[in-house]
Amino acid sequence: MSFEKLGLSPNILKAVKELGFEKPTDIQEKSIPLLLQGIDVIGQAQTGSGKTAAFGITILEHLDPAFHRPQALVLVPTRELALQVKLEIGELGKYTNHSILAVYGGEDIGRQIRQLERGVQILVCTPGRLLDHLERRTVDISKVKMLVLDEADRMLDMGFIDDVRRILKHISPNRQTVFFSATMPQEIIGLAKNNMKEHEIINTSSDKLTVEKIAQHYVMADPRHKLTVLLHVLNQKKPQLAIIFVRTKRGADNLHFSLERNGLKATALHGNLTQARRERAMNSFRNLHANILVATDIASRGIDVDDVSLIVNYNLPEDAMVYAHRIGRTARAGREGEALTLASNLEEKRLIEGYARKLNCKISEMKIEGLHLPTLPDIEYRGHGKRPDERGGGRDREDYHRGRTRPGNRDHHRGGGHSNYRGNNRRY
Repeated sequence: MSFEKLGLSPNILKAVKELGFEKPTDIQEKSIPLLLQGIDVIGQAQTGSGKTAAFGITILEHLDPAFHRPQALVLVPTRELALQVKLEIGELGKYTNHSILAVYGGEDIGRQIRQLERGVQILVCTPGRLLDHLERRTVDISKVKMLVLDEADRMLDMGFIDDVRRILKHISPNRQTVFFSATMPQEIIGLAKNNMKEHEIINTSSDKLTVEKIAQHYVMADPRHKLTVLLHVLNQKKPQLAIIFVRTKRGADNLHFSLERNGLKATALHGNLTQARRERAMNSFRNLHANILVATDIASRGIDVDDVSLIVNYNLPEDAMVYAHRIGRTARAGREGEALTLASNLEEKRLIEGYARKLNCKISEMKIEGLHLPTLPDIEYRGHGKRPDERGGGRDREDYHRGRTRPGNRDHHRGGGHSNYRGNNRRY
């Protein structure tokens, strides 16, 4: 099916073609006709499958250009995703007469109030900041005709569902309601059904990740040599854009510093940055001023950049689904990609094998050519009854080489695994 056959208006079709969309993705082909009819939809599709364009096109088609109050509301879990959704809808609507505003925490609320007073038709909001505006009575969403919950499962994980329920009370029950998510836990399905009219369920993916275009590997790397291995891989593969995932904010900053000190163009993205710095980091990455982004999981669903060719899990994710969402940042828009995970011991190797079983995919071991390092011994982690990541701050804080923590060196790898640690001076 082509976009023309979906019955889109000429201005939308013109923007779609300029964006390089040749034909609708599976979720777009199945959901857009229903959404254009005003039908409520529960849509499940993997990350990167085109969900934003599916509801964004529909919102733009439904807008009344003469009515300058909120007509569509998109709720998202993070400010990064709010900015990304706003950007994509703006690109789709570049030839339409519309106004759109991203509303999120961390930005001056007075500035948002002034923009709302001028009149906004499309709101893309995080739940907490929208509730702030509702309590201040600086926004009226009672006339919203279309409500979208994007990344609904992520909202559940982050504890936003009660906020969502409060927001729903401010919107007319006659609205069209749309839920999009990569997974659909029972609590999300219950919330959807309790707040929808007759609806259609579209499932273009299960809880398993479709990874045909992602080559997945892992490398066994002694924690003391992880940075060396990472630098070797980056210099060997020379990715156009790469995202490196770490577990902690401090680890992100320190690894970012180490990469730059070794001559690479990198930037960092995590929750401790101000919103202005986050936006600068993402703009730098999108515009190729920095081709490496070091990020914590707060960014794993807020990054939508098509040309990412390499994902590196410098620290292992919490579980298989976080792994899936991390590596889903590559192989987008029909491209191919690669995901590499660094494992420090047999415990982590077994976790990776567990991810592969749960996601029904193959994650094979990769040997690093041209790099000679001491062999990692086949010794399991022997901590004090807890997994390494449960000891307070990420798997790189412990020395697994001998299966125990080295005396006086508890934070040896807190700084992203750099091998030039010198006692309490922490030289990186």
